[in-house]
Parts: sequence; structure tokens; C-alpha cells
Amino acid sequence: MGALSNIRVLDLTRVLAGPYCTMMLADMGAEVIKIEIPGKGDDTRNFGPYKNKSSMYYANVNRNKKGVSLNMKAPEGKQLFLEMVKTADMVVENYRPGVMDKLGLGYDVLKEVNPRIIYGAVSGFGCYGPYSERPGYDIIAQAMGGLMSITGPRGGKPCRSGSAMGDVLGGMNLTIGLLAALNARSITGKGQRVDVALVDSVVSSLETGIQRYLVNHEIPERMGNEYAATYPYDSFKAKDKEFIIGCGNQGLFEKLLDLMGRKDLLEDSRFATLLERNKPENRIALGEIINDWTKNYNADELVDKILGVGVPAAPIFDLHDVTTDEHLVKAREMLVDLPHPVIGPMQVNGNPVKLMGTPVEITRHAPVIPGADNAEVYGGIFGLSGERLRELSEKGVI
Repeated sequence: MGALSNIRVLDLTRVLAGPYCTMMLADMGAEVIKIEIPGKGDDTRNFGPYKNKSSMYYANVNRNKKGVSLNMKAPEGKQLFLEMVKTADMVVENYRPGVMDKLGLGYDVLKEVNPRIIYGAVSGFGCYGPYSERPGYDIIAQAMGGLMSITGPRGGKPCRSGSAMGDVLGGMNLTIGLLAALNARSITGKGQRVDVALVDSVVSSLETGIQRYLVNHEIPERMGNEYAATYPYDSFKAKDKEFIIGCGNQGLFEKLLDLMGRKDLLEDSRFATLLERNKPENRIALGEIINDWTKNYNADELVDKILGVGVPAAPIFDLHDVTTDEHLVKAREMLVDLPHPVIGPMQVNGNPVKLMGTPVEITRHAPVIPGADNAEVYGGIFGLSGERLRELSEKGVI
């Protein structure tokens, strides 16, 4: 039994932020019914990478979901959707704000049909505010949320994060909001609207960056792999490649110096305290000293040495390393085998939340085509006859 096995979700989302949220809910056991446009489906069905002409992108974030097709612009489609809302716990969408209202299917309408419905929406800028009607993708959120301004090498141009952090953070925050609303419903008996913006999600992630600016009103500079709050907390050059050292406090720094045979540096006023080490010129000087030591060893050897004295250190994994690492893949199950009828044998990303009593399960492949589960859902769950299904299909409603 999954933690959310008593929860039914009507999933109107597409691309990444919304589907990531409903993927999390589905992995935790919710019955997620993904609703797509007949004959077209989610945009990501056309996104690479492909295997056997089928999108691995779509297959990854839409696993564990039942797929139906529905034309919600058609009167019969709207009516069918409203019937589905009556027995649903959540409706999740990531349209631009106002789209569902224009369809006559906004939250105010749905709560009249089912006062317990929880309505979750994630968009670029949220459902209110001067920017609410702007379109928003991940790169927009990273740009306007400030993340790009502090990401990249010193002296280089602003950089987008290597993964879609705006979308993923937005999807995770919507998941959190929906689960909070679910608990609130157990107290009040009523559902509510949950609104999440990609840009808000990025802004909220800039833990020290914004606080640094508010203290002195100086724009934080890009620092490469360094971290403004402490040093050494950076990548360093070994004989063969770069690796990471993370001295998060004074005690760890002193352990590193002991390993290096450089406890004398504690007598140097530039490095004795974190306050002094954090000064830009002292960071550079200390980095050069550490690199003079690390360049004599291979990275794996250094990681073992440094971990051996209790200081955090790590290799910098590429995706080959990630997908073959015993801890990540075997122990933590961050890759899961999930056969697909078109793609064939494939692996999907594992779920990072490990519920020990009601573990997540990834057992159902993504819908092969839009409406792949129309008979199971419309017939088996909502009781439509085969004749009615054929009629709706011929009309282009499903």
C-alpha cells in the first residue's frame, strides 16, 4: 500500500514542473489520471532523447500514471471532466493563469462540484501579481529568480543551471503544498487552491545570496564552485582531474591542515579564522596553497585521504559515474528498471523520498499514446459503457 493510495488526482499538466509534481504523487501511491488532448498529448511526447521513436523524457516523468484523452473545450468533454471531479481529491494543472477559467473549469467552478477538491497550479509567475500572465519556462525562472546571476565562473557570463532547477523546484513545492492542503482538509473538511510560481521557487532557494545582498546592498558576484559562506569549500586540482573539498566549519578546516602537514597556516592571520579566510584575496591565496598540495595526487586518492580524517570530499561525477555507482543505483535505487511496450527495457530516475513504512513503487510505464487507458478509466472507474466510449471517440471528445 502506498502512502497516498486513497488519493485520486486528475492531472492536466504537461512538460516538466507539473508532471514532476504528479509523478511524485503517483510514486507515493496516488491514482494519477493523466489527461491529454486527443491525438496530440503532452508536448514532451515530441522531446528527445528517443528510443524506438518514443520519448524517454515523457516516459520518465509520466510513469505510474493512467492515461486518458479528453477534449475539454467540447461541451461533452467539460461535462465528463466535471463528473470526474466529483470523486477526485486533487486537480493539478500548469497552464498559464486564467486558461482554466476561460474553459469554465476554474477552481471556483470545481469547488461547487466538489467542495473537498484541492486545486494545485504551478506557473511561471503565479496566479496573481503584475507578471502573472507572462509565459514562463525554467530558463525564465532561473533568469528572473536571480539564480543565473550567481551561477558561473568568476568574470564569466551568467549561466543557467545544468538541469531544469526552476521546474523541478516548482514541481517539488507544488507537491509540498498539495500534501499540506490534504492535511488541512482533514481538519476543515474543505479543499483549497494551491498556487506555486517557478520564479518564487527559485527565489526561495537563494538562501545566503539574498541575505548577502540585504546586508550591504552589493550585488553578489559569480564564484564558480566556491560557496560564499565558508572556505575552503570548492573544487581543487588533483594530478588527473578536479575534485571537491567541503570544509563547512573551523574544525574541518583544521583537520584538513593537519592532513596537509600545514597546521602552521593557523598562525597566519589571513587564514586563522573563517572571517579572514572569506576575504576574496585570502581565498585566492589559500586556494593556491591547497592546489600546490593536491596536484601531487590523483583525485580518488585524495578523496580517500581526506574522507579518512573526517573531512567531506568527493569526486565530481559525470553521468556515467552517476548511473553506474553502487551506492546511488543499487543501494539507493536512483535508477529503476521499468519495461515499456514500445521503448523496451529502460530505466527511469528513482524517487529521492524513501518512505520506510510505505515505500514508493515505480511499476507502471507511462501511457504509450494519449488515451491509452480510456477503457480502464472511463469504463472501469467512471462506469461509461463501451457504446458511450465509442460515441465520444467518434465525436473527438476522447
